[in-house]
Amino acid sequence: MDDGVCAVTRSTDLRRHARLLHQAHDARLSGAGSQTVRRVVSRSWDRVLSYGVAPDGRTLDDPAGPATVERRRAASPIAKVLPQLRASLTAVAEDAEHIMVVTAADGFVLWREGATRVGRLADDLGFLPGADWTEASVGTNAIGTALAEHASVQLFSAEHFVRAQHPWTCTASPIHDPRTGEMLGVVDLSGPAPTVHPTTVALVHTAVRLAESGLWTQHEARLDGLRAVAAPLLAREHGPALVIDDHGWVAASTGLAPRDRVAVPGAGEAMLVHGLGACLPERVPGGWMLRPSAAGEGATRLRLDPGGDPPGAVVEGREQWRHALSRRHQQILALLMCAGTAGLDAAALSRALYDDADHLVTVRAELSRLRRVLGGLIAARPYRIAPGVEIVPPGREVLARLLGPATPLQLWP
Repeated sequence: MDDGVCAVTRSTDLRRHARLLHQAHDARLSGAGSQTVRRVVSRSWDRVLSYGVAPDGRTLDDPAGPATVERRRAASPIAKVLPQLRASLTAVAEDAEHIMVVTAADGFVLWREGATRVGRLADDLGFLPGADWTEASVGTNAIGTALAEHASVQLFSAEHFVRAQHPWTCTASPIHDPRTGEMLGVVDLSGPAPTVHPTTVALVHTAVRLAESGLWTQHEARLDGLRAVAAPLLAREHGPALVIDDHGWVAASTGLAPRDRVAVPGAGEAMLVHGLGACLPERVPGGWMLRPSAAGEGATRLRLDPGGDPPGAVVEGREQWRHALSRRHQQILALLMCAGTAGLDAAALSRALYDDADHLVTVRAELSRLRRVLGGLIAARPYRIAPGVEIVPPGREVLARLLGPATPLQLWP
């Protein structure tokens, strides 16, 4: 069966499809497992079974109280673009007999609005602000599965694991902080199963991308404010220097080739910046000043050390920095180190890491998080090790440990 994001096509016979899904659901629970479902659904059912979720369970933990919900809403970066999400989805949700739901990255339901009748049905299901809508809590559902898969998901009828959700369809897409790649939460449209439509996937995806663009616009406005602070500071510098924000994004520089990002600074923590060498970040209003410390600038060398303590990357200038990296980030770095100056785009990395080109959003988010650690050592468009950084090529043993027996060049067309 096709494993695309959409649960149905325009020509799907919904009654027949729902009947087949119920049969597949019953077969899976009985242990027969002869009926096939989409791979994304099968993976989710595996996870849910391992969590011990009961398919006939209806009892949920009581949702958090209003004070907690309001506190979580105020703290969520999504609040800044909620008006854009409402403009894109709420009116559509009301007309299509759906509700729009926005959750945090831990599955906590922050906002729910839309068709009143469907809202009452959601109340009966416990689908309320303050509820935990992860797979471990309520089984396979578009929100929880999107969080687990880090990808957009549409579910229909008995693709949901808990039978009480079989009368529903839901379509969800993760929303990320474009500055850091961090998943902020999930945006979802849910409604009665007969209202399922493949175009809902594109609608939710587009709304999320517009909201992320709104977050990026706000980020650029903050950088513009920091540039006003940076201008007189940099004018007094006689050597190379940068002014950056708290996430490592460069507001302004002098004496250096243009760059968009360096590693994330920390108070009192020395860092190695490609082109500057060793720096001790200094606080300025709204950000940080970076300029060479007494250690001076040296050549920048990068090597992987998956067997180190901690496992990750070693960056060497006149001093040495060891950066802890997750296994996924080590894999990405190994691929970029083997790709040379040509680099790799998100599709090539997706094929290398996931055997398909469908995880572009996930790949870009992972690269953004990796650049928070290594900053200007990784260039973008395409992704590659920055010019001038000396690479210590990972040996066959390191590549085999991270990527398996295949050589990196065999992992993409």
